[in-house]
Amino acid sequence: MSKSKNIKLKTQWDLSLLYKSPNDPQIEKDLKYAEKAYTAFADKYKKSDKYLRDEPALHEALLEYEKISDISVSKTYFYLHLFQDIDSNNKEVRAKINLISQRLQKMSNLVVFFEIGLSKITPEFQTKFLTSPSLLRFKYLLEKSFESGKYTLSEPEEKILSLKSLPSHKLWTDALTKIENKQTVKYKGKNIPISEASSVIKDLPTQEERNKLHSLVFDKFVDLADVAESELNAIVTDKKINDELRGFKEPFDSTILGYENDRKSVLNLVKTVTDNFQVSSRFYAVKMKMLKLKKLLYSDRAVPVGKTKRKVSFEESYKILSDLFFSIDPKFGEILDGYVTKGQIDVYPKVGKVGGGYMSHIHKVPVFILLNHTNTFESLRTFAHEMGHAIHSEFSKSQGVLYESYSMSTAEVASTLFESFLFYDQFEKLSPEEKIVALHDKIQDDVATIFRQVACFNFEVEMHNTIREKGNMTKEELAGVMNKHMKSYMGKVELTEKDGYFFVGWPHIRYFFYVYSYAFGQLASKALYKKYQEDKSYIEQIKKFLSLGGSMSPEDIFKSIGVDVTKPDFFKKGIQSIEEDITLLESLISKKRK
Repeated sequence: MSKSKNIKLKTQWDLSLLYKSPNDPQIEKDLKYAEKAYTAFADKYKKSDKYLRDEPALHEALLEYEKISDISVSKTYFYLHLFQDIDSNNKEVRAKINLISQRLQKMSNLVVFFEIGLSKITPEFQTKFLTSPSLLRFKYLLEKSFESGKYTLSEPEEKILSLKSLPSHKLWTDALTKIENKQTVKYKGKNIPISEASSVIKDLPTQEERNKLHSLVFDKFVDLADVAESELNAIVTDKKINDELRGFKEPFDSTILGYENDRKSVLNLVKTVTDNFQVSSRFYAVKMKMLKLKKLLYSDRAVPVGKTKRKVSFEESYKILSDLFFSIDPKFGEILDGYVTKGQIDVYPKVGKVGGGYMSHIHKVPVFILLNHTNTFESLRTFAHEMGHAIHSEFSKSQGVLYESYSMSTAEVASTLFESFLFYDQFEKLSPEEKIVALHDKIQDDVATIFRQVACFNFEVEMHNTIREKGNMTKEELAGVMNKHMKSYMGKVELTEKDGYFFVGWPHIRYFFYVYSYAFGQLASKALYKKYQEDKSYIEQIKKFLSLGGSMSPEDIFKSIGVDVTKPDFFKKGIQSIEEDITLLESLISKKRK
């Protein structure tokens, strides 16, 4: 049972849980301790490669590798990053972050030889080590290493690729971001950043007003298109070079390998969602009728159809989630209570604080959640989403350092699952009008997370393949391909030539194909929630999933709790649940009209 009534809420981060200040001498002590340990490890194992052929020697080496991995080397960077996110104007902290990043990169490079050595163990010894009882705890680590070894280069080559990633990718994307962040448009007599303008568009009352502000923002994207054209061609060409050197066949293969997914299941996901774009098209047709519009424009895609009347303060949001979490499993409620009493959640918007919301966690360090709570139901939903990530991280700690970090493909499962817990807990408590709004918003989120992200994946495939074949894509070509794939999932939504320039401001496409993980996670979480809905005791299997971290492939993790994502019709079932929601939405609208 929740103890929420007796708890005093802390609504700002207490970063003293990490360090006293950015100038805390302990920061330098921690860095030097880690550097000394990494150097000692490198000195020892560079002298002999016996561990590549001898089982006891490999066991000892892996234990020592685990020991240095257990040092929270990124704690210093983690702290400064959090500090900067609530005080973005602090130049001193920004400078320190850059210096520490360089030191961490050097530390990482110290053990590259060892990780490459493991990946290049000969097939004969690979088989022996994978069947060894003494190495059982390290089996999945070795399996991943041997699989990645097929695409791993020599140590000098790997170091070169690591070093060149800064000028060939990060500096390009950072430059565009900096330029973009300086862009403003005039709104209500004031110059506001285009990021703020973009968030305002959906809440404007008329289509004319929305489209006017949308057009002003996209004018800026068109102005920046020459820079974005050069940037994208550069980083995609750089990726092509890397993939050719490593031997990856398709541009998305390295991402799938990195996220530990089965390639066939990912391609099945993309094909199944693409083949069912009529579902998202159907939603937009319903939305157009709800808004009483003759046509739906790109600027209308996220416009609300109404608002829930009640305001939800953070205190109320906390109580709702606390009561809900304790009712599902006491451990969930205890985790939430610990966060709000220890200062692990930064709640309200303020000057100098970054927007949005996130959960951040690294090994041996407390979990921190950033919110920008504005007393809306959407803020409550974001709170539930980030708590899903946080609870996943807390449960995964049981795996230890080698398997604590979970794949991107499972990360979004926990967050969206906890959103579902909240949605269905609150849905029946809403008025008929609020049910329509809430269900519309839920479907809209599914469409954005599943159909839109797969459409983006398809755009990336065409962009990468075209640049690989032709050597370059013009801004006009990029805009045309973007419109083509956005149109594919939106149906009758009208797109102008200018709308295609959204490629300029879409950060996802700079991370190369990671968008599929959103769709994968959302559809997998639907399967977990359905099982929980049918049998509340399934929460034990959900807790098992949360506790497995990255100890198995995503496919094997789900299989271990009775969910087979490799079945050809698995993703189709998730899409059918969205169709059912659309049918329910139409029914609720029809009842209201009567």
